[in-house]
Order: sequence, then C-alpha cells, then structure tokens
Amino acid sequence: MDYGFTILMLIFSAAIQGYAAILAITKNYDLLPRRAAIATNPKDKKKYTLQLAKVLALVGLVPALCGIVGIWSPAGAAIAAPVGLVMTFWFGAKFMKDVM
Repeated sequence: MDYGFTILMLIFSAAIQGYAAILAITKNYDLLPRRAAIATNPKDKKKYTLQLAKVLALVGLVPALCGIVGIWSPAGAAIAAPVGLVMTFWFGAKFMKDVM
C-alpha cells in the first residue's frame, strides 16, 4: 500500500501543531504574520495569541485525523476532512468570541 497521503498529512499536522505550540508557550503577538497582526486589533494581545494557538492546534488535528483515517479508507478521509473543518470552524468561533 501507498502511505504517501498519510505521511504528508501527518507532517502537515505536525507543522501546524508546532507553530501553535510556539504561539501558546511564548504568547508573542509579533509571531503572527504581519497581515494578520495589522488586520486584527484585539483588546488583550496575549490572550488573543493564546486563543489563536488553541484554534491552530484544533486546525492541526484535522489533517492528522484525515491521514490516520486514510490508512484504512481513502473515502473515509474524504469524508473526515469536511466534517473536521466544519467542527473546527464551530469550535474556533467559540474560542475567539471572547477576545475580539
């Protein structure tokens, strides 16, 4: 079997999780891309960065889920991706609601 999709998704997930971990540990608002930092004007920058790190960690779980499901069923991975993204949008909006 070819596990290229699974490996790629797990690497992509690890990269997102790593960035989320760096944001959560440092709470440094300056680590955000410049466009994002200009576009947002949060009340508390440290709290905003921590909440964004939580959302990114959640977003990073979707490719991992798709990669793991893709080992057994490519169709299952195709179903897991949109379902995971919808759940991410729903929870992400709840996380960011208090800091904006």
